Amino acid sequence: MKLNTLKVFKIVPLSHHHPNIAIIRLSAMGDVAMTVPVILALTAQHPEVRITVVSRPFFKPIFKNISNVKFLSVHTHHEHNGLLGIFKLYRDLKALRVTEIADLHNVLRSKVLRFLFALSGKKVAFTDKGRAEKAALTSLTHKKFLPLTTMVDRHLETFKKLGYTINLDTPYLLKQNVIPLKAIEIIGEKKEKWIGIAPFAHYSGKTYPIDLMEKVIEELSNKEGIKILLFGGDSDLERLDTLVNRKSNVLNFAKKISFKEELHLISNLDVMLSMDSGNAHLAAIYGVKTITLWGATHPYAGFAPYNQPSENCLVADREHYPLLPTSVYGNKKVAGYEDAMRTIPVEKIVSRVLSQLED
Repeated sequence: MKLNTLKVFKIVPLSHHHPNIAIIRLSAMGDVAMTVPVILALTAQHPEVRITVVSRPFFKPIFKNISNVKFLSVHTHHEHNGLLGIFKLYRDLKALRVTEIADLHNVLRSKVLRFLFALSGKKVAFTDKGRAEKAALTSLTHKKFLPLTTMVDRHLETFKKLGYTINLDTPYLLKQNVIPLKAIEIIGEKKEKWIGIAPFAHYSGKTYPIDLMEKVIEELSNKEGIKILLFGGDSDLERLDTLVNRKSNVLNFAKKISFKEELHLISNLDVMLSMDSGNAHLAAIYGVKTITLWGATHPYAGFAPYNQPSENCLVADREHYPLLPTSVYGNKKVAGYEDAMRTIPVEKIVSRVLSQLED
């Protein structure tokens, strides 16, 4: 006769016995997106770890479906503004029983915050952005044109300092989402190849000339079985409308859908063509084939989209413009270099996009 046995499991409060790492990366969108593969790998390879992402509220949808991840919104212009605001953020994180700090931003606000946690005995680590190396890469007089450590790899080193080895030998990507109903109302069901194009960047030094982009869109839109979806910020609405140019298979999604819906739509693209900007990184973390155009900036600085081949980074001609890259972020202007991106041929861009559709 078998006797039923009762197994008794001891319930352990997670907050007392599981590490809770606050990951700080407040902006910008591309930089925030580049933390995603690292966080996905960390939660998969160290399931005992709980994560609290500390960032701007706008970016919350990026992290919504990652297991063991909570999100703390930082309002740098309101309740978390100034020194008192940093102290409030410190108290907010303490209330969440954060045990470690991974500062992936490494700016004054995050430095003060991690200092406060270090004083309270918490383990802290920060990402070395390699500022001196980047200064040498973009120098106009003593340039060292060498590929630098990627930001993703720099973040891996940060977690290693906290005691977490993370392996990225295989890609860690967000899952494709269902196409939003609002997007389907605009574009229809997906029956063609969808090419996303994000033609603008914050700085002119890394924005492909509008007249050439019009030619790229014209050539791609003339191909059968293709729809082109344009992406950009609210301020880009009118400029994007000019690129539609009465083409029925070219659609402008600026201000048409929410950021969450935009992410879901991007995850369903076949190819994304973007400047060195946030949309490139958003597409890449979903595994979308992503082609980027580089002018004043260069992928050697470590900001190429995650898990994309180097051939998908189309750069301006350094034989004609030997001082490139002239800037890490595209904000520095150099006389005579305004037309550097014109050395990226329209035909090369179109050919690269079409080749990715065929793969």
